[in-house]
Amino acid sequence: MEKDYLIRAITTNKEIRALAIRSTDLVNKAQKSHQTTPVATAALGRALTGGLLVANLLKSGSEISLTISGDGPLGRVVVNANYKGEVRGYVGNPNLDFMVNDAGKLDVGGAIGNGSLTIKKNLGLKEPYQGSIPLISGEIGDDLTYYFTKSEQTPSAVGLGVLVDKDLSVKASGGFLIQLLPDASEETISKLEENLSQVNSISSLIEDGVSPEGILEKLLEGFDFRVLAKADAQFKCKCDRNRVGALAASLGEDELKDILEKEGQVEIRCHFCGEYYRFSKEDMDAILSNKA
Repeated sequence: MEKDYLIRAITTNKEIRALAIRSTDLVNKAQKSHQTTPVATAALGRALTGGLLVANLLKSGSEISLTISGDGPLGRVVVNANYKGEVRGYVGNPNLDFMVNDAGKLDVGGAIGNGSLTIKKNLGLKEPYQGSIPLISGEIGDDLTYYFTKSEQTPSAVGLGVLVDKDLSVKASGGFLIQLLPDASEETISKLEENLSQVNSISSLIEDGVSPEGILEKLLEGFDFRVLAKADAQFKCKCDRNRVGALAASLGEDELKDILEKEGQVEIRCHFCGEYYRFSKEDMDAILSNKA
């Protein structure tokens, strides 16, 4: 079976940077972890895929967080991604009712509503770099296109797609990010625009078995390009029992005592991956004594 992976390429005329990703398996894993309904799956899948594309533009060791805050019924969408192809994320309302738009497609824009998209980049500096834009459609791909053009002054095109099956699983998911580099000629720009207009549905291409390299061949038809980097892509959380135990200990002894008396254990669920961690009174005593 095809694995999820991402590639980054540049045209030999050094006028276009391009990335493409297959993210079907990782979005499937996210769907299972959060038990998302179709619209929530489509929104989370697009955000996870987009987050990986953004993170892969950074240098090794850097990571990004992408937050979409809308006033629609989906609530917030939060994603963390890094250069290595690891991503995690969640939506505020994973059990969102079925919503379709006028075109008969899953209504991600309506589910997100009006609001903002914020990207924080942890580049190893004292303060993370942060850029924010108002949402222009809530469809996520359009919003990321606007983010790059407005916040980073880089003319870009972002395409994201998630195809949800009848059994709620993810049939296909993927995306691309194309950016014009500073010396791009008018000829390059018009040829690229023509190519982009030919690509209707990125998820359909993935469903048909088109690889990330194949996607770039379509988008960069008429250009020579070379692949600079390739990375496996996976839904992977940073949480572990020690980290979550330390978080539980930060609740304070009185609150912990109260929870243990009422529940018999402390239970914490990771927002990002849905994993449950349970701590008995003995577990908490051990954690607190180590903390002391």
